[in-house]
Amino acid sequence: MTDNSTDFSLSQPLIDGWLDYLLTEKRVSRHTYAAYQRDINGFFSFLTEHFGQPPTTTDLTNMRPADFRAFLARRRRDGLGAASVARTMSTVRSFFNFLRRNDILRNEAINAISSPKIPRRLPRPLAETAARRTLAQAAGFAREPWIGDRDIAVLSLLYGCGLRISEALNLNRNDLPDGDMLRILGKRNKERLVPLLPVVRAAIETYIDSCPHELPMAGPLFIGVQGRRLNARMIQLAMEKIRAGLGLPPSATPHALRHSFATHLLTAGGDLRTIQELLGHSSLATTQHYTDVDTAYLMEVYNNSHPGAVG
Repeated sequence: MTDNSTDFSLSQPLIDGWLDYLLTEKRVSRHTYAAYQRDINGFFSFLTEHFGQPPTTTDLTNMRPADFRAFLARRRRDGLGAASVARTMSTVRSFFNFLRRNDILRNEAINAISSPKIPRRLPRPLAETAARRTLAQAAGFAREPWIGDRDIAVLSLLYGCGLRISEALNLNRNDLPDGDMLRILGKRNKERLVPLLPVVRAAIETYIDSCPHELPMAGPLFIGVQGRRLNARMIQLAMEKIRAGLGLPPSATPHALRHSFATHLLTAGGDLRTIQELLGHSSLATTQHYTDVDTAYLMEVYNNSHPGAVG
């Protein structure tokens, strides 16, 4: 998957080795891989201009804090926001850490560089009533009944099981369990088990029964009108129609249903560590963001149980 359209002379083997490490050992997603690749190519393009030639291993070893700061300043002048600059610097750190761990070179100057401060974005869940309305009325915005059934099934997995949209759409039909626990393959191929609520199973079965295409057991569970695995963009577009039709806020996206799953469980007294496992978060700190959701919202839903069993 390495993009060799840009050549950085003696540094290219270092870049390729790091990218291969990300893909084969870190097992990052294709989207993450592409972002890292763009960032590191941008870094080396800057260094080529900065040094007046493609950087060598010696140049990388001898880089000073001022060189790294010049790169960050250029990113800012290019119009990148704090989050994008911080992500780019994280890419560069990862690259230099890889070189150090493999005894290729060591640069201590990078440790003197601080990434831009990024305001923490809190999860933006839907209110319980909005989540209920979304699932109850989603079919009314689809162009065909079976598509409406499909959209309800996908959205039910996001809200009722806390799945990422990619996790739901990557399911094959034979992934559906006989019991009530669904095995999910998440980021970095990490497996987890989530309860499959009866109402979610019922929504999936309704979709399977109404789908006009054959759904082989080893094939994708959710398909588009051409019979191929459903693209996430189709669910995003469906949610846009639902959002407009129901007067929901712009934050009402498919991913917001996953946030709603976590927040509604938490406000109903769910254990934070359990919610972490259900969401597939590698760090509890990520899950703890849900504890910072607006207090007024928490009080509104505090005495309600998780409304996954819609019906």
